[in-house]
Amino acid sequence: MQVGILSARTGWHTDELGRALALRGHTARVASYEQLVASVGTGRGRDERRQGAPVRVVAGSLRSGDVSLLEADAVLARIIPGGSLEQIIYRVDALHWLEEHGVAVMNSPRAIERTVDKFYTDTLLGMAGLPTPETIVCEGIDDAMDAVRAMGDVVIKPLFGSMGHGLVRVSDPDTALRVLRALAQVRSVFYVQRAIDHRGRDIRAFVVGGRVIGAIERVARGEEWRSNMSRGAIARPYELTPSWAALATRAAAAVGADYAGVDLLPDAGGSVFVLEVNGIPGWHGLQSATGLDVAGAVVDHLVARMTSRSRASEVAT
Repeated sequence: MQVGILSARTGWHTDELGRALALRGHTARVASYEQLVASVGTGRGRDERRQGAPVRVVAGSLRSGDVSLLEADAVLARIIPGGSLEQIIYRVDALHWLEEHGVAVMNSPRAIERTVDKFYTDTLLGMAGLPTPETIVCEGIDDAMDAVRAMGDVVIKPLFGSMGHGLVRVSDPDTALRVLRALAQVRSVFYVQRAIDHRGRDIRAFVVGGRVIGAIERVARGEEWRSNMSRGAIARPYELTPSWAALATRAAAAVGADYAGVDLLPDAGGSVFVLEVNGIPGWHGLQSATGLDVAGAVVDHLVARMTSRSRASEVAT
């Protein structure tokens, strides 16, 4: 099987996926989103030009460097680099085109679109009946300030973001107003979420193919309230209860992700919330803490998907 790994850059995760694919007898080629070149349009065959026949549509091509992605059996979609709105849309559109061309894309562009947007993710989790923190999303400062006053202690987040970047926790209305006014200067959408007393810890569950393969507890260091690994949190293996594992698998299913990192946030009172679903998750911390071969599990699920699709195609014909 020929597998393209589309990513912002090469590194530990692309190396791990390449290793797992090679061990299973498959070929991996790492490709860059920023080097994508799409060729589309119409043309005439050589004989058609002589005969003046109508124009016919040609299939086109999608390449990144010397990697022909439309000829791949599957594409593993990793981190999409930051860029302008047009650049981001183009890169995701390329994933859609691959999928519509018959190339298996994992995670699907639809799942990626759902999970990079916190508002979109929250709506889907709510529709699935999953517990999420109280959140107000709006464009007006007055509406956002009403939410701040009603909730008291809040976290103001960017709609798009990861690793704890851009999060501000405030309980003072005057401070909140200054934060919101600064965000208004760059035309941000205001995402105001009730702060949960989680005592500096959360749970990252890693779901592959509808089951949790492992989980870690992340504990913030010192005075840091964010429990992200990028913020220096300590990770240790964690045994999920069946009910918490079910929350994680339901969350991944709600966004349509083949594999996902699901963040569970337990509060001081014993309740638990689904905080976030990452459709392009990292797993360095999980693998370091547990010793799991996460890339192997991802690749095994991809192969199982391809095998199932091949059998379904044979039955259909």
